[in-house]
Amino acid sequence: MKSTIKASTDPTPPVDPAAAEERAESGPKKKGAETAAQIIAGTAEPGLAHYARALESDNTTLANQAARVIDEVIAQKPELVAPYIERLVRLLMSGNTRVVSSCAGALPVLARVAPAKVARHLERLRGNYDAAIDVAKDGMVRTFVALCIASVAYQKRVIDVLEKALGGAEPKTLLRWTELVLPALKGEPHAQARAVVEQRLPDLPRPQAEKIAEFLGIRLRPSRV
Repeated sequence: MKSTIKASTDPTPPVDPAAAEERAESGPKKKGAETAAQIIAGTAEPGLAHYARALESDNTTLANQAARVIDEVIAQKPELVAPYIERLVRLLMSGNTRVVSSCAGALPVLARVAPAKVARHLERLRGNYDAAIDVAKDGMVRTFVALCIASVAYQKRVIDVLEKALGGAEPKTLLRWTELVLPALKGEPHAQARAVVEQRLPDLPRPQAEKIAEFLGIRLRPSRV
């Protein structure tokens, strides 16, 4: 008598890496949003101070969850995070990229709602620019822009770093930063930053150069190609 092996009618479906990652993130994101809602309502235990401290945790899971909570609070009630500005500035240089990203997103918002408190740390921000990773540099540039919008008095304190940023940015980033930085500056600082951008146009890939030139209201020389 021959034995038969029943074929499986429920094969394991192939794994979609993107979907798996989204499912893995949905739990922590949901928990972060729930915690932030409790913090804003004043019912969280522990409170926001606990999560601000946890950003510096050696436990990556705890630090990342704290970053999610900070992101949510910044999006809904950023003034609650103002007491922790010094820590956010310091952690722009953290070795945890998720924490750096959270700080880089929070500081430009705080520069709009509490510019004087952020401006107290301008020297540290300026001094750390060269050593910062790209996401931190982007956060710094957006923070400087927010301060310049808040008051022209900050322009002279940040123009040297903004010139450096515009002079060294890769083409796509240069386009984005040009659109952010130039409208925020007035007078001589504006002219200085614009000159840096214009000087780079001949060396940029044509698509980015054309978009920047259009933003500046100037014409590029015809392509030789």
